[in-house]
Amino acid sequence: MARHTSTEKPHSKQWSVRLDIFEEGDLTKVYAVLDTGDTTLQSRTSAQRNPHDTPVPEIGDEFAVGRALVGLGNQLLRAGRIDSASGDLAAPG
Repeated sequence: MARHTSTEKPHSKQWSVRLDIFEEGDLTKVYAVLDTGDTTLQSRTSAQRNPHDTPVPEIGDEFAVGRALVGLGNQLLRAGRIDSASGDLAAPG
């Protein structure tokens, strides 16, 4: 098994995700914010309950939050592609 031989000091980062969930009848809206310390990304999504389904608010939360997190993930992937294509690799500070 190969050993990690890097001379760089290990470091950690903390990113924060805030999810604001609003329920209006059969509609659940989510406002998601990812704060990396350097960048802030935002996603707004919603989920509408099918009128034939039993009303279970947690299910609307799951769909709306899931969509918001996928939206943030897509933004992160797009930013990574753009940054790597442009050579925008910040030197460690």
